[in-house]
Amino acid sequence: MGATADWSDQAACRSSDPEGLFDAAAGQNRVKAVCTGCPVRIECLVEALDNRIEFGVWGGMTERERRALLRRRPGVTSWRQVLEAARIAHEQPRAS
Repeated sequence: MGATADWSDQAACRSSDPEGLFDAAAGQNRVKAVCTGCPVRIECLVEALDNRIEFGVWGGMTERERRALLRRRPGVTSWRQVLEAARIAHEQPRAS
């Protein structure tokens, strides 16, 4: 069992009411705010995208946002690779 196998133990929402993760639209914005600083946000989002989880907020994205992303990128076979590459690109200083 690797370090990512129990990523949910490190999730910022682990002590939250689980029902809140599946709230209606207004409640989802509150849940997404919890995701902002979560140390395992990418792992959470990968779980939802790779497994096509249809409901709830995962990794800071609502089900509607995830569906739209999946439609835009139907050929992605590993969301971990895509999201890690995006994170690295975002963290690199911009060239002048």
